[in-house]
Amino acid sequence: MSDPDQSYADYVRARQAALLRSAALITGDPHRAQDLLQDALIKLATRWERVSQGSPDAYVRRVMYRDNISAWRRHGREVPVGDVAEGARPVGANDPVDPSARVTGLDVRRGLLELTDKQRTVLVLRYYDDLSETQIADTLGVSRGTVKSQAHAALGRLRQLLPQAADALVGTEEAR
Repeated sequence: MSDPDQSYADYVRARQAALLRSAALITGDPHRAQDLLQDALIKLATRWERVSQGSPDAYVRRVMYRDNISAWRRHGREVPVGDVAEGARPVGANDPVDPSARVTGLDVRRGLLELTDKQRTVLVLRYYDDLSETQIADTLGVSRGTVKSQAHAALGRLRQLLPQAADALVGTEEAR
């Protein structure tokens, strides 16, 4: 039988970077993401023997999602503002947009911050972590219908915030 401590350490080494990227997209703040992931991994360690036989990623994602919602409820919707790149424009600005304008990662991250926590989490799990609707529903403990409605509402909101990306978003949604 393998050593549970070693298998846990191996899991963390193998999955930490990907889970941290997901946490950063969910929270919108790399520092909070590190804290969120660390807390989730601590909770995973206490249940490793039971969870390791199933889907540890799903467990960690569920813990991160729920802890992020709990933190939001405790502290409100504080959004720290870091350094803004020179020439960056606010998402949803009412200025005319060139339809051929390129959408940057900064635009998308800012757009994600404008979504509700549940919408942002569904999009991150769907399009970044490439989970199916069923996997997302299982991870978050909600129905597939909830996943579909949250994704639909989130993509609609992103279309409003990033009109220059509307064609790309429509193509992505239809491809799924």
